[in-house]
Amino acid sequence: MTPRFTREELRSHRGDVVPDLLPGEGEDRDVRLLFVGINPGLWTAATQTHFAHPGNRFYPALERAGVSGRRIDPAAGMDDADREHLLDRGIGITNLVPRATARADELTAAELREGGDRLRATVRRVRPRVVAVAGITAYRSAFGVRGATPGRQPDALEGAELWVVPNPSGLNAHETVESLARAYAEPARAAGVV
Repeated sequence: MTPRFTREELRSHRGDVVPDLLPGEGEDRDVRLLFVGINPGLWTAATQTHFAHPGNRFYPALERAGVSGRRIDPAAGMDDADREHLLDRGIGITNLVPRATARADELTAAELREGGDRLRATVRRVRPRVVAVAGITAYRSAFGVRGATPGRQPDALEGAELWVVPNPSGLNAHETVESLARAYAEPARAAGVV
């Protein structure tokens, strides 16, 4: 059941951090595909679940693409079984910037550049096969690649194949679950997840 949050309740989560969905220290699990969001929204912070807003199309697109292997409804917060399922499939999730905001445009250019450095460190530590950054504008800012286009990038990121895919937020209105599924399936195939 989807919770109902008041605006005030959501605002109280501004600045919160949502933990990465990654194997724990010492766990013997491969991360084959690491999805990278821009930063947590307030609903995500309130539920402590990445891409949790009911209008976000991330999980429906993963299901449609065959990436998740089953339906996941995170609006009320992802349960441990769903987290374990994604980790068992070799899927991890992180963000460029860890702090929650109402909108990604509240982030500064400096935060995004620091997020690029943070992501490099995460990739060195976790060693995913493929990294998929969800959002071309944030990617360009974080890595200083002004002319970057969506899709597979010409350079690897710390040894991982690098893709830029569309952001699944409902604010990215020209994308549909179908178009997102097609875009997410490409790096998932490269990672051997589908």
